[in-house]
Amino acid sequence: MAKNGILETAKHNLEKTAEKLGADSNLLNKIATPKEKIEIRLSPVLSDGKVVNIEAYIVRHSDVLGPSKGGIRMSPDVTMDDIVGLSMEMTWKTSLIGVPFGGGKSGIKFDATSLSDIDKETIIRSFARNARRHFGPELYVPAPDMGTNEADMGHVRDCVSYSDGISITKGCFVTGKPVILGGIPGRRSATGKGVVYTTVAACKKLGIDVKGMSVVLQGFGNVGSEAARELARQGAKVIAISDISGGLLNEDGIDVEDLVSYVAQNGSIGGYTKATHIAKEEIFGIACDCLIPAASGSQITMANVNNIKTKIIAEAANAPTTPDADKILTDNGVFIIPDILCNAGGVFVSYLEYVQETQHEQITEAQVSARLSERMKVSFDKVYELSIAKKISMRESAMQIALKRVSEGINARGLLP
Repeated sequence: MAKNGILETAKHNLEKTAEKLGADSNLLNKIATPKEKIEIRLSPVLSDGKVVNIEAYIVRHSDVLGPSKGGIRMSPDVTMDDIVGLSMEMTWKTSLIGVPFGGGKSGIKFDATSLSDIDKETIIRSFARNARRHFGPELYVPAPDMGTNEADMGHVRDCVSYSDGISITKGCFVTGKPVILGGIPGRRSATGKGVVYTTVAACKKLGIDVKGMSVVLQGFGNVGSEAARELARQGAKVIAISDISGGLLNEDGIDVEDLVSYVAQNGSIGGYTKATHIAKEEIFGIACDCLIPAASGSQITMANVNNIKTKIIAEAANAPTTPDADKILTDNGVFIIPDILCNAGGVFVSYLEYVQETQHEQITEAQVSARLSERMKVSFDKVYELSIAKKISMRESAMQIALKRVSEGINARGLLP
């Protein structure tokens, strides 16, 4: 287990919460480790005729409250430990946001950025064929994650229906699909919008006017860019952005829509001329009202935490803050919106897609937006009210609510298998 890794952070949050709640040891033993871990070897033939050997992982952490739910991460650095930690985070996230799912996650150990479209489709289909018996509407329902997108989910769905010899799947096997294949309008922007809804809610509690608020973003992928766009629409000033290629700074505000168009054409923010270029590592040293880590896990650490000058941290990424850095920020009075609350908009809208496909309904984008906004605001208020009542951090509050709900599910089912 890597130091300051996603699994280490997830375990720390669980153990700390269980201790505070005085959780029963029998109950804790049932939730501290995954229900199932699967390692799969893929050997697809790519377009150059070469066979590649690829490790893939599936983890179902919990199915106490419903089928395991969590995305397919495709990265050359992904490990089984990462997937275990992320699946555990999904258990808390689905519980906290109040959808009938448990936590799950998948990983494909390969560099998605180096692939042609046809080779990526080949690998995704290879994964779907080999993993077919490990996912389904009542078992584990995957979705897009880092390195995958809605086109990939369309290929997963087609692979399943083709294997079964039918035109559609029998139930919802995967969410985040293209709308034309049964996806739901608004899913692509749901996580980013959820980040904004919780950020706006925090600003109201703290007396910060969103209009004119300075925002810094680490990460400008789907989640980060959508959050930036929505905040800019509400009058916030996005002054700095970074991605894998570097960083941008403009104290007067970056034209987010213009940058989105640039990235769509060029693939990254590198080379953009309407802002000052900075090293990506400098992003955490820029003073702002709101900092949004929207890249990957374990980004805010003891190495950079003392450089951070912000009032709010909205955790758009999964486990972006290590436990030791989290303590320092909390002690310094930084208001942190924890990841299991802040970025839960995606899984909530995935639930709506699951309902739509299961019940053969059609849900409009306006309905999705209204339900997402309401659920995020209600969930934020519950976490905030408990944090004030108990004088604990938002992270502690969110974890206590989530763990209590999972515990209630375990007790309702009974401890016996």
